[in-house]
Amino acid sequence: MSNVNFLNELSSTTDKLVKGFEVLNGLDSVEIAQTPKTEVYKEDKLKLYRYNRDNNPTVKTPVLIVYALVNTYQMLDLQPDRSYIKNLLDQGLDIYIIDWGYPTKMDQYLTMDDYINGYINNCVDFIAKKHEIEKINLLSICQGGTFSLIYSALHPQKIKNLVTHVTPIDFSIKEGLLFKWSKDMDFKSLVDSFGGIVPGAFLNDGFEMLKPMMKFQKSNGLFNSIDDESKLSNFLRMEKWINESPDQAGACFLQFMQDLYVENKLIKGELVIGDGKVNLKNLTMPILNIYASEDHLVPPSSSICLEQFVSTKDIETFKFQGGHIGVFVGSRSQKELAPKVYNFYLDRES
Repeated sequence: MSNVNFLNELSSTTDKLVKGFEVLNGLDSVEIAQTPKTEVYKEDKLKLYRYNRDNNPTVKTPVLIVYALVNTYQMLDLQPDRSYIKNLLDQGLDIYIIDWGYPTKMDQYLTMDDYINGYINNCVDFIAKKHEIEKINLLSICQGGTFSLIYSALHPQKIKNLVTHVTPIDFSIKEGLLFKWSKDMDFKSLVDSFGGIVPGAFLNDGFEMLKPMMKFQKSNGLFNSIDDESKLSNFLRMEKWINESPDQAGACFLQFMQDLYVENKLIKGELVIGDGKVNLKNLTMPILNIYASEDHLVPPSSSICLEQFVSTKDIETFKFQGGHIGVFVGSRSQKELAPKVYNFYLDRES
């Protein structure tokens, strides 16, 4: 590079950084999950919200969203123009969502049974009683999808239709670093070393290691957007969501990692939750199983196998072209995914 070109590039970069400082200085606090909702039920750290509607839903059976324990449901409502929640509401769904809250030391002994047969079941019962119905719809994401499959297998009489997104089912696959690394990890020692509660920051560091170029991409993304208020706000929303990741109850984390990632008990029919053995053949309700083609956290092969293990004949495996997070915040998801999910529920409303 010539001296002239170097100086021009330096000047351009300096101007961009100066403008970026001005934009940052002028920004108010960045907020996420702004779609209006009302708290309708509370238990321990858990809160159940119902999203506000200005008109009656066109699908009368309410939908309960079950997100993963890792990170928070706010990913589904990250920014106003790319909100999966808002899109589903606009389509015509009546939506409830579980906010798991932030576990503390006193929650370290919570098990998968507590989350599935306890919290999820209590939310399902609350919604069913409120609407005077026997069955509700479930919509679930990632680990929340695994929980929802387990719940629906244990309580099939309570679920009308089930939608899963980027959900791990077969944990024996050899794709993806998380699936490979987990086979050789001592999760009990890990949980014990943290005193029974696994820090969210620790898990985020681990997720970054699964995609080594992520930090570089973040830095590059920040620089490219720093002088554009709209782009910068969206970048900061994503960072806010990541950095607000909750800690994990050690007992539940240990069981999930050991019984599923290490021993693959779910599809073997060996998983026991509470007093019940989980049999995926109990899944007789209609299922829409959505996976992401470029998912580095939950590789497609872990998800698409679901139809091999269930009894229902009304199951569709839907491929979304994108990554684990792009399913919910990408521009394509706003045009394609919400209508797909809405029509799945609508077609089975009778």
